[in-house]
Amino acid sequence: MKNGIDFVISPKFWTIANDFGLNTNLLETNLINLGVVLGLLIYFGKGSLSNLLKNRKLTILNTIRDAEDRYKEAKYKLEQAKTRLQQAKIKADNIRISGLSQIDKEKKDLIDAADGDSKRLEDSKNATIRFEKQRAIEQVRQQVSRLALERALETLKNRLNSELHLRMIDHNIGLLRAMESTIK
Repeated sequence: MKNGIDFVISPKFWTIANDFGLNTNLLETNLINLGVVLGLLIYFGKGSLSNLLKNRKLTILNTIRDAEDRYKEAKYKLEQAKTRLQQAKIKADNIRISGLSQIDKEKKDLIDAADGDSKRLEDSKNATIRFEKQRAIEQVRQQVSRLALERALETLKNRLNSELHLRMIDHNIGLLRAMESTIK
């Protein structure tokens, strides 16, 4: 036992394994062995490397195609949104213009109605004034007529004597006889 460790592998084996290893010194390596190893790697790895590259290429192309499709779809949706926005703006302008014209129309209608009411009130006022004026004139006429009759009666009472009274009766009887003869 060397240092307290027993080796199970015989020392003959260690001499063979001692010769096997990787030599990293390029000047000491056999270039033919390296060429053979690289050739084998390229030959056997060519199919899988080629498949890996093809798969990677297809994946990249599919990703690019999907991105382009999403771009076209987003562009189409953006155009639709812009169109809807324009339509909404036009509709909002139409509503605003319609609202303003409706406000102007209602304002004009209110002014016309107020003018009509004012004119009717003015006409009613004028009619009331004319009516009151006519009533006042009629009252004054009645009073004047009554006063004139009262004065005439007073005058007649003061001036009427028996002789004048008889003459008036004779005159009225003559008028009645003349009317009677024209009727026959």
